Amino acid sequence: MKPTTPMSPSPTSPITTDSVVRTFVEYFEDRGQRRITGSTLLPPPGDPVLFTTSGMHPLTPYLEGRPHPLGRRLVNVQRCLRTTDLDEVGDRTHLTVFEMLGTWSLGDYEGRQSLDWGYGLLTEGLGIDPGLLHATVFAGDGQTGPDTESLDLWERHGVPVELTVDDNWWSNGPTGPCGPDSEIFYWTGDTPPCSTPTQDDRWVEIWNHVMMRYRRLDDGTLVPLPQRNVDTGLGLERLASLLQGRTSVFECDVFEPWRRLLPGLWVLDENDLRLVGDHLRSAVVILGDGVRPSATGRGYVLRRLLRRTLTVLWRDDPTRGLGDLPDELVRHTLGHFRQDADAAALRQILAEEEQRFRRLLERGRQVLARPRFLGSLDDEDFRYLHDTHGLPRDLVVSLRSQ
Repeated sequence: MKPTTPMSPSPTSPITTDSVVRTFVEYFEDRGQRRITGSTLLPPPGDPVLFTTSGMHPLTPYLEGRPHPLGRRLVNVQRCLRTTDLDEVGDRTHLTVFEMLGTWSLGDYEGRQSLDWGYGLLTEGLGIDPGLLHATVFAGDGQTGPDTESLDLWERHGVPVELTVDDNWWSNGPTGPCGPDSEIFYWTGDTPPCSTPTQDDRWVEIWNHVMMRYRRLDDGTLVPLPQRNVDTGLGLERLASLLQGRTSVFECDVFEPWRRLLPGLWVLDENDLRLVGDHLRSAVVILGDGVRPSATGRGYVLRRLLRRTLTVLWRDDPTRGLGDLPDELVRHTLGHFRQDADAAALRQILAEEEQRFRRLLERGRQVLARPRFLGSLDDEDFRYLHDTHGLPRDLVVSLRSQ
């Protein structure tokens, strides 16, 4: 096993997202993990989920017992998309499309080993001051006891621990694989660390280690999985921004071209600048994975992102358009996510979708001007507007508020 060299910023070797990825992957490869290729945003055929939302998603069959061709110890970098956090995009930690660093033990080592390696990577491999870390651990409930192994590990390293119940139980839904987790938090305040992660949002979660040992059945009971797994996830952009001393994910190096070019293109406040940058960047990645705008499914997620962007842009100036988007931003994003797509063709799709939305808005204003829709609207009105005129509820609400 090679010794780990801590990362530290310097004029000759700045911390970048690429260097974080290399350090992460090499650290775990030295410990017997085999790197698997991160898949696209699109789940495998037959999966009911529209987009891959976490690094573990494509590995579900192997977590449930199927042998993985590369063995029982895995590491990867997976691009993900989450729409559950759309209303939080614009704060300092949330993105729609992001990359997840992950490690897995498929019935091999236990949670204590995973946490020990995680602590080593953060403090030795990435050079984080241990005094800036805090952990949370599952306190136990009526079905399972407290996670004493994780608690003992953190106490041995001198890391403060907060015990919780709901915040430290991971599940992929009401049924299916689940288990206790231990989350690692990083202090971002300008004072010495204080309080606990559930009491102070200056503690930012950076890494989650899930001891995936159970399956929850329809009646709520827990049964053991065929093997005791460990599944960890670490947001790349969030970690990189902290290591680079930035105050938000939008200030890390992968957003540098966006922060450099967008303010000169469109005058927006900081929150709107972040939302527009996130949504357009996410739209490029979705297009790069082969999705096209449509009225349903994945295509509607893409359409919704673009329409949210245009709504913000047109709020102050209806002449703004996606055709103004610099080609450099499209090419930079495709390159970062290792996508082989024609930037000019994607820009044409953006332009066509913008024109489609302009026509829809004009038709929507005409329809909503009818006497029937001047008063309050009920569910039947919203269904009629959607089914007959193609006006989604959120668009109707937006038009009526203008």
